[in-house]
Amino acid sequence: MMRNLLLPLVIFAALSCSPLRIYQQDPDVLAWEADIQRFEHLDSTETYPDDAILFAGSSSIRLWETLARDMSPYPVIQRGYGGAKLSDLAVYAKRIFYPHRCRAIVMFIANDIAGTGDDKSPGEVDRLFRTVLKTIRDQYPVTPVFWIAVTPTALRWEVWPQIEEANRLIEETCLKNANTYFIRTDFAFLNGSSQPKEELFLPDRLHLNAKGYEVWTEIIKKELKKVLPLKDTVPRCHS
Repeated sequence: MMRNLLLPLVIFAALSCSPLRIYQQDPDVLAWEADIQRFEHLDSTETYPDDAILFAGSSSIRLWETLARDMSPYPVIQRGYGGAKLSDLAVYAKRIFYPHRCRAIVMFIANDIAGTGDDKSPGEVDRLFRTVLKTIRDQYPVTPVFWIAVTPTALRWEVWPQIEEANRLIEETCLKNANTYFIRTDFAFLNGSSQPKEELFLPDRLHLNAKGYEVWTEIIKKELKKVLPLKDTVPRCHS
């Protein structure tokens, strides 16, 4: 009898303490509401092809001015916002992804470990990635999902070991999940001394410059072609 009474309490406590529930009330997460509403406005006013590839994530996605040209002939949907973290993408994932019928989803988020006092552990970053992936899979069970590894940058070099560990954990998660792909990039952004190639970044030593985006394009497009043959135009994001 006591066990039957305790079980609902345990479940309630677990749900109440879940990271996603906490993040839903986080002011840093709520601060992105205007950006998400802007996406929703675009969804209601723009028409996108069913075979588009949806790129979502942080400022490196938002600032990618040549994305449509670089990914051609793949059509794209661009959904990048400021200093996005996995903690807010997890909260807004349904509103970002669910309005679309797309061929694949590509994500890049690099701000959960940034050398600040509120950095997440590599394990928490991976858990949040799995939360986002589950949300996607609930709607799109077989859609190819690509995760672009966080690049090594001079500005955040001190925390590169933690970032590298988060990359490793997410890569393992991708390997364990069907139609989920990890795109490595570190090999192209480190020089012979295993230091970030600063010539690929803007003066802020964090965001990619035009040459950096060229490198990204070559890597990402190569991985997309392995899974999404260019001559195959059948939409893949239908639930």
